[in-house]
Amino acid sequence: MSNSKISEVLEQLANGEISVERAAGELSLTAPVNDLEFATVDHQRSERIGFPEVVYGLSKTPKDTADIAERIFAKEGVVLVTKSSKQAFRLLCQTVPSAIWEEGAQAIWADRREKKDLIPGVAVVAAGTSDLPIANEAVLTATLMGCDVNLITDVGVAGLHRLSNRMNELNNARVIIVVAGMEGALPSVVGGLVRAPVIALPTSVGYGASLNG
Repeated sequence: MSNSKISEVLEQLANGEISVERAAGELSLTAPVNDLEFATVDHQRSERIGFPEVVYGLSKTPKDTADIAERIFAKEGVVLVTKSSKQAFRLLCQTVPSAIWEEGAQAIWADRREKKDLIPGVAVVAAGTSDLPIANEAVLTATLMGCDVNLITDVGVAGLHRLSNRMNELNNARVIIVVAGMEGALPSVVGGLVRAPVIALPTSVGYGASLNG
């Protein structure tokens, strides 16, 4: 539980707005969860790290994915499902009609939170067009977490002049996520050119000696 939430509960108790029993329950160390037969949904994640649990859709059944996502959205007002399917999306739409299928990222999301200004300074750099699904997932994730993201595509090491043409954007970034498959050379190249921290994000794109990235 965050310090602000603890302070809020204690103030309510001091003002006589809630009982001692209610305050004790609110301050309990027992984390709020949804116990399902197939999952334990963590509803305290957003208080710990600032964003709710992200649902990893791969290897989950469409129904399980939709059920977990529904619980998170009902509690948090926002949900993100990565590596998902259209079947899971259709099931989730039955209970969360505002859900959106993001084809380019193979992801599902819904957001009913009050709109706030996004924090600028994040750049996502994709080495090749084949890396775009992972780059799009990174863009969507960062955007839902409150960042204004600049996507730079197809600037891999096979033609470094493409990267040099975007250096002004990279130099203005506060953090750079570099998405690359094949031999994964681009993150090191970018890291040697900029002051901002670089997060290397490998993909499974590749062939020959770089098969599966």
